[in-house]
Amino acid sequence: MFHVASPLAVFGEVARLGIASDWQTQVWSHDGLPVRTAEGPILSDVAGPEVVEQADLLVLPSWHADLRTPEEPLVGLIQSAHIRGTEIAGLCLGAFPVAAAGILDGRSAVTHWRCADQLQVAAPRVDVDPDALYLDHGDVMTSAGTASALDACLHLVRKHLGADAATKVARQLVIAPHRDGGQAQYIERPLPVDVSDDAIQGVMNWALANLDQPLAVADLAARARMSTRNFTRKFRELTGATPAQWVTEKRLDESRRLLETTSWTVERVARTCGYGSPVTFRQSFLAAYGTPPSAYRKHFTNGVD
Repeated sequence: MFHVASPLAVFGEVARLGIASDWQTQVWSHDGLPVRTAEGPILSDVAGPEVVEQADLLVLPSWHADLRTPEEPLVGLIQSAHIRGTEIAGLCLGAFPVAAAGILDGRSAVTHWRCADQLQVAAPRVDVDPDALYLDHGDVMTSAGTASALDACLHLVRKHLGADAATKVARQLVIAPHRDGGQAQYIERPLPVDVSDDAIQGVMNWALANLDQPLAVADLAARARMSTRNFTRKFRELTGATPAQWVTEKRLDESRRLLETTSWTVERVARTCGYGSPVTFRQSFLAAYGTPPSAYRKHFTNGVD
């Protein structure tokens, strides 16, 4: 219900505030019959697919949880609308039927981070970006998980009616007119990997306890009593990442934990996580999560005084 409500709330607010009285939204289904939502209540004021023929924007607000392949009538409807010049938006799992229509081939797309891998398998010609909140190519856009639909719909208001209109709508709905960063901020951190090699596992455990140290690959290899080349090869076989990539990931994981749970300065967090300078830390954090450490802390503070 939230997925359907997001565009109805944002676009409806445009009309209610008198920003653009001709903005009208219509819920439709493939047969024009009422739809039972995943939460149980039934949507009864539903039109048939014929309303799509006159639409300026076609929104696919979500998709089935089993990520089934869309049937040909829906694929054809999306393709025909796109050919007519209708703007297409696939919100959250709605990226799946949009991608199935082929209009994202050779372009980037985003969906909920939990299903990014499945979208890549289902649509190998699409460049799936698991981090963005939304991606707009002008004629077609996709957005990340659930609440990102609000960000995407506000973006559409901003694009068609200007920043002032988007700000007014956001203020009325009491949401940010524009969120910094991407959904990488919200991805659950994985538990430490247990590997079958005792020497490498020992090095990993030691590194996690000494993230404030330089942790050069050669030094890690020496601690495992291996050559650098053999250590790097074996490490990648066991973890799927190079030692340097793994260390960077763990430094960033720890920095997020400290930003969330302590009142330490950014400089102290950087030093504790092994960054030579706060500038290097900020650059690395921004590249990974699309938002600076200070902004991340404001969003994710957890009882920090």
